[in-house]
Amino acid sequence: MQGGLEYVQRRKLRSAGAGSARGLRLGDAWHFHPPERYYKRVARETNAWRLSEVNEDFSLCPSYPRAVIVPRAVDDDALARCARFRQGGRFPVLSYHHAPSGTVLLRSSQPLTGPQKRRCAEDEELLRAALAGARPGARGFILDTRSAQAAKQARVTGGGTEAKAAYPGWKRLHRPLERGWPLQESFVRLVEACGDLEQSMDRWLSQLEACHWLAHVKEALSTACLAAQGVGREGACVLVHGAEGTDSTLLVTSLAQLILDPSSRTMAGFQELVEREWIQAGHPFQLRCAHSAFSHARPKHEAPTFLLFLDCVWQLGRQFPLSLEFGEGLLLALFEHAYASPFGTFLCSSEKERCLCEVRTRTHSLWSGLNQPKEQRKLRNPLYVPNPLAIWPSVELQTLRLWQGLFLRWIRPPEPSEVAWEKVWQIVTDKKTEGCEPTVSASEPRL
Repeated sequence: MQGGLEYVQRRKLRSAGAGSARGLRLGDAWHFHPPERYYKRVARETNAWRLSEVNEDFSLCPSYPRAVIVPRAVDDDALARCARFRQGGRFPVLSYHHAPSGTVLLRSSQPLTGPQKRRCAEDEELLRAALAGARPGARGFILDTRSAQAAKQARVTGGGTEAKAAYPGWKRLHRPLERGWPLQESFVRLVEACGDLEQSMDRWLSQLEACHWLAHVKEALSTACLAAQGVGREGACVLVHGAEGTDSTLLVTSLAQLILDPSSRTMAGFQELVEREWIQAGHPFQLRCAHSAFSHARPKHEAPTFLLFLDCVWQLGRQFPLSLEFGEGLLLALFEHAYASPFGTFLCSSEKERCLCEVRTRTHSLWSGLNQPKEQRKLRNPLYVPNPLAIWPSVELQTLRLWQGLFLRWIRPPEPSEVAWEKVWQIVTDKKTEGCEPTVSASEPRL
């Protein structure tokens, strides 16, 4: 782990002169989004779940946080056996409880069934308990982010899928999402196309189509809508996993919550969502975001999965301009800090590594920096009006747009957009002073 500590030190030294961390105290805001905070919300809605500290020393699952939310009917000994049956120890845990339907969104890694089609009674018990804790008669869907063929091939190396006969009440669906090198290559080709200022219109459109980035956005949003539909409209429990459960799994669960949960669309709620579903859930930022698309290095573990999530959130904000309390500025800030930051929030690849590297005592929290009053005006959406309904995005390619504020940020001048943003703030502030509050209809128009 010495190498990890050196990595933190190098990042700190490179960022030592960064002004965004000045005036902050070590320790500030690291306590903003602990797992216990979200559990309190779940506990107010149902008593079917509990907060388990079975992973307190990270020995059960090195990529999970110390505390996880699990069915109350399943004890810690059973959880330990479940962990041995799932890749990397990532047994099914609660990601989101949907109070209106009483159903839940779960996430995990693949089961280690292998060629012999092994079973685990405790794992089967856990998923039965998840259904039993929901409304009577609830059914479940296992949303696998691999193709059926890829999941079948995984058995050769010890992985696999949940056997239908072993998990009554659960139906498996396959919605393959690209991850790893194909996603990184798409990102690199898009950045190269955006940087080519000498090309013709036909060549630009051809390159934009050939990189397939918007196709990845479409598939991510489509799969998230499927998960959200199962939980919100069909009253079903949904378990999401691929292989490791640290990339496309988190992409789907976090986007599904944005679609369903109004609180996750607030400034504080979205920060908590990123902290809970990406940082604490073990997305390996150190590996995925080690270099940018401009780097000549091509590490095999590099992948812009978190950037794809931010792009999907931007698409939601563009289609529902009143329903997100934060604006493009926050998404751009998260993108920048995920790759290089004076803060410690995105350092390392898990809570275990951050504890070993003493990140919380040696670095500042990004949330402390972003929540300073002088930063809020740049990050908040002046047109925001709380929308209690789910927001169902259009996922047709014709309705998706290239995120110009990110991918063309070095080409188009930022001044006009910044002036326009400030003008909107001024207009909204003046209207509120006059006593005129903006309103939003039950079905917000899409742009």
